[in-house]
Amino acid sequence: MLHVVADTNVYVSAFNFGGPPLEIVILAIRQEIVLFISPPILTEIEGILRRRFKWSAGQVEEMLSATRQFARSVVPRERIDVLKEDEPDNRVLEYAVEANAHVLITGDKHLQALRSLRGIGIMSPPEFLDAYSAGVFSDL
Repeated sequence: MLHVVADTNVYVSAFNFGGPPLEIVILAIRQEIVLFISPPILTEIEGILRRRFKWSAGQVEEMLSATRQFARSVVPRERIDVLKEDEPDNRVLEYAVEANAHVLITGDKHLQALRSLRGIGIMSPPEFLDAYSAGVFSDL
């Protein structure tokens, strides 16, 4: 099955705006893909939902609890230092490597500029959905 890692911005967009990020979450809920997440990403999602989008503590906890149901948690063991201009983005690469992901989905331009890392494709949500719909990952 296709192993996918989604960056924080994918979850935040899915929960607030829908569109392609929500379609990716729905694929995970339907168990059509295996979506991985890390504890630091959950913490980052929580902070953004509370500070930027003014979600209540109860709303955030409900969403995080639901996310834990459809996404598998992974804790990176390897430190990666590829991106110098936005060092925190390296954490996302670390958990993609740990998850043995086939694809990292992100809206982050620094990560997208890499295009791939260690065989992990790096795509925007629309790029991923187009490739998924076209059957690019059907051999996995």
